[in-house]
Amino acid sequence: MSETIYFPRRLILAGAMAAGVLLALAVHMLGARYGLDLGGLWQSQGPAEGAFMPAGSAIAWWLIATVGFSSGYFIANIMHSAVSGELPQRMRNFLVIVGVLMLAGIGQAISGPSPGPSASGVLAGLAALCLGALMAFCGANFALRKT
Repeated sequence: MSETIYFPRRLILAGAMAAGVLLALAVHMLGARYGLDLGGLWQSQGPAEGAFMPAGSAIAWWLIATVGFSSGYFIANIMHSAVSGELPQRMRNFLVIVGVLMLAGIGQAISGPSPGPSASGVLAGLAALCLGALMAFCGANFALRKT
């Protein structure tokens, strides 16, 4: 019987965070392509419009946070299972195929022309990066504390 190999917890945490940030940024790019703009929070609102936050902006924030947290959690669990030898070969093959299809779909969706970067677009990208990193860290940390 083979011994169980354990990777350092920090290595799994870093890998899950990196993947979570990348997925959160991909969701930000897709959302911006389909009209879910984070920059809607920084647009000036006149007195006639009221003080409500645009719904598309709120949905974009929650979507990025949810994807960051859940991807950090699931990727940390998958990495821990793969390292300890509990992940079957069929599941590994399935995950590779799903990852390649996701990357191809994201590349296809964001390959169209985009407007030039503006100050609010750059701030929205940085905010999505920070939010995705924080939530991916929280999800991965939560998954690793459980094991």
